[in-house]
Amino acid sequence: MNPPMDLASYLRRLGVTSGVQPDLSTLRTLAASHAAAIPFENLNPLLGWPVSLDLAAVERKLVQEQRGGYCFEHNLLFGEALRAIGFEVGALAARVLWGRPEDAITPRAHMLLRIEIDSATHIADVGFGGLTLTGALRLEENLAQSTPHEPFRFVRRDDGDWRMQAQVHGEWKTLYRFDLQPQYPVDFVAPNHYLSTHPESHFVNRLIAARAAADRRYALQDRELAIHHLGGDTERRTLDSTQAVLGVLENELQIRLPRDGALERRLQRLFE
Repeated sequence: MNPPMDLASYLRRLGVTSGVQPDLSTLRTLAASHAAAIPFENLNPLLGWPVSLDLAAVERKLVQEQRGGYCFEHNLLFGEALRAIGFEVGALAARVLWGRPEDAITPRAHMLLRIEIDSATHIADVGFGGLTLTGALRLEENLAQSTPHEPFRFVRRDDGDWRMQAQVHGEWKTLYRFDLQPQYPVDFVAPNHYLSTHPESHFVNRLIAARAAADRRYALQDRELAIHHLGGDTERRTLDSTQAVLGVLENELQIRLPRDGALERRLQRLFE
């Protein structure tokens, strides 16, 4: 059995200094702070390094080592922090639909969280890359809900699944579909192994990193950097060297990079 997480160190990583309690205000504050402080990134799969879902390993990587991770790591850590505060938290699994038809059946390869507050169900998800949810949403159909960034909403189709949508440039875009079947740690072992090791996994073959700052979102795919400012303007630029990519990872994305040269060599091969 894992020892309890070090909640104080996690809150310091987020820059949260005021008291926390199991209420909606705290949940929203922590979601926004987590998304700003801990980046989404896939350096381990890209480098051929394992991705452990052991809580102690996730804490060490995302908190002590000041790295980031992908959905399983982010939401596992966030969920444990919420439980330590006193929230009632459960895990759910989703099928990613971003860029796919609404009725697509993709693997259950994404993790999100269900939180019960005052007899109402809320959804949190601090691990969806460039559109990570920076707030918490009441699970209610067809209700546009504000966050520190884009509005989000849930819709349902005849298949009964919930669909998470974000309003992007005035258009509602579906991120993923999910149901409310509870998930357990063992349910994420196989999808984590696939995403982190399979030669066809996009996390193995491409550099992907993102962070949601207070006034903008950063999204990096290989050498393409997008900066989405609150208010709608987007800057895009192609980074012209491996050193420029490393600089963005370290500064804009705020990732403490490995110093053994492996990442630089992998990026050079990737960009060739």
